[in-house]
Amino acid sequence: MSDVFGQFAPFVREYIYRNRWESLRGIQVAAAEVIFNTDDNLLLSASTASGKTEAAFFPIISRFYEAMPLSVGCIYIGPLKALINDQFERLTDLCEEGDIPVWHWHGDVSASHKSMLLKNPSGILQITPESLEAMLLHRHSAIPKLFGDLRFVVIDEVHSLLRGDRGGQTICLIERLSRLAGVNPRRIGLSATIGDPERVGEFLSLGTGRVTAIPGVFAPAASWRISMEHFYVTDLTMEQEQENGFRDPGFKYIYDNTKDRKCMVFVNSREECETVTTTLRRYCELDGEEDRFLIHHGNLSASFRETAEEVMKDAEVMATTVTTSTLELGIDIGKLERAFQIDAPWTVSSFLQRMGRTGRRGAPSEMWFVMREDPPEIRALMPATIPWELIQGIALVQLYLEDKWVEPPRLDRLPYSLVYHQTMSTIASCGEMSPAAVAERILTLKYFHRVTADDMKVLLNHLINTGHLETTERGGLIVGLKGERVINNFRFYGVFTESEEFTVRSESQEIGTIVQPPPAGEKIAIAGHVWVVDEVDFG
Repeated sequence: MSDVFGQFAPFVREYIYRNRWESLRGIQVAAAEVIFNTDDNLLLSASTASGKTEAAFFPIISRFYEAMPLSVGCIYIGPLKALINDQFERLTDLCEEGDIPVWHWHGDVSASHKSMLLKNPSGILQITPESLEAMLLHRHSAIPKLFGDLRFVVIDEVHSLLRGDRGGQTICLIERLSRLAGVNPRRIGLSATIGDPERVGEFLSLGTGRVTAIPGVFAPAASWRISMEHFYVTDLTMEQEQENGFRDPGFKYIYDNTKDRKCMVFVNSREECETVTTTLRRYCELDGEEDRFLIHHGNLSASFRETAEEVMKDAEVMATTVTTSTLELGIDIGKLERAFQIDAPWTVSSFLQRMGRTGRRGAPSEMWFVMREDPPEIRALMPATIPWELIQGIALVQLYLEDKWVEPPRLDRLPYSLVYHQTMSTIASCGEMSPAAVAERILTLKYFHRVTADDMKVLLNHLINTGHLETTERGGLIVGLKGERVINNFRFYGVFTESEEFTVRSESQEIGTIVQPPPAGEKIAIAGHVWVVDEVDFG
């Protein structure tokens, strides 16, 4: 064992012995040395299943064991509810012996659990950026009590936050919270796929006055198994499938090669997720087999998603889950034998994350690409006959294997939409503020270093003229009627654009949500089944 092993709390050392770890991994030693021996922020970049979570939390909770925080001592920010649910179980098991509470907070968590945290702020809080925004907006006055002794902020899968305003929102929220609570917590970023570690390290440290340590850790070469199969799409009616036994060749390939195995099938959209699941389940029905396909995407109700997560973690159940990016990040599925990818994913980073779902417990990572394209017309010109999906998949894999290229973070944008978002959130949470106070509060957030005072003046005047803000008799600013409508919608907590959604229910059970519901009498596909619409409530 490394020298840092002796610095771990007794219950951490016991956890390591109980799990029969013969030695600490390089990433765990490096992280412990930074956290124990410096005051730096930390960026850990290592392959999936390399032990990054333990690398961050072993030294953190050891520090807590020495001197327990008087409030929440660590915030863990995760990009997905499924990832937080998974890490909640892992961290609870790890922290139980040290009497360190672990809390989670997002839209699916019960009010009673949240109430217990508010009464006894302590330990580790796991939360999404959107829920943290809601907390700052609606529980503004409670922030000092909740986080007055905050020492660490851990951002998991940090790469997923860096290509849009969501990462900027996360940094702004941490900075706003730190100001309110009077703290300057150390920041720790975790990721398996970072294209430019130095720039990400600078981003992570914005506003802290610290540097970011980025330890280089040797990792042995990993083995991959990759296959790519190309199929032309076959349009078949259910009658043809039933009478003649025909199958879409791409879907049949997946159907045949997932039997008696634990697999995942990744797709690039929620609509495709529904289509693939429904088709594979229909094949089970036609063959007289028990349904072995699950579904997981962001529009499903919590009960459907959590059922899929639990079944996939059960080593005894041989099932396959069709999913979007919601199971792409960080979740330990256990002994997943292989992953399938229908068409090429949108990014190299996404490919690496999906590849990393397999290959745990010492087995090589394994991904089977299934490229499905419409057959070309008989007299089509040459460009239309080229299998572009197949070429895109090959190019994406080669880009990483030959050049180790991953999408770099987009950190030099002018985030005006986020300026609006944080301005409205700040005024709504603080109450009446002078224009100068608003500008000072927003423009000193380090993420907005490229936004000028003149830009802010133009924005505030525009918001007043459009009714999003109003001026008081004393010249202060408050949220206007139009602004109230924006802020009071739960979608305000996130900075990404969403379409209006309708909740789908079957009797008392919530199935999920859809956009643009069909009229009564028509059919919809959701949760891997086809449903008949009885009525649509537009109220």
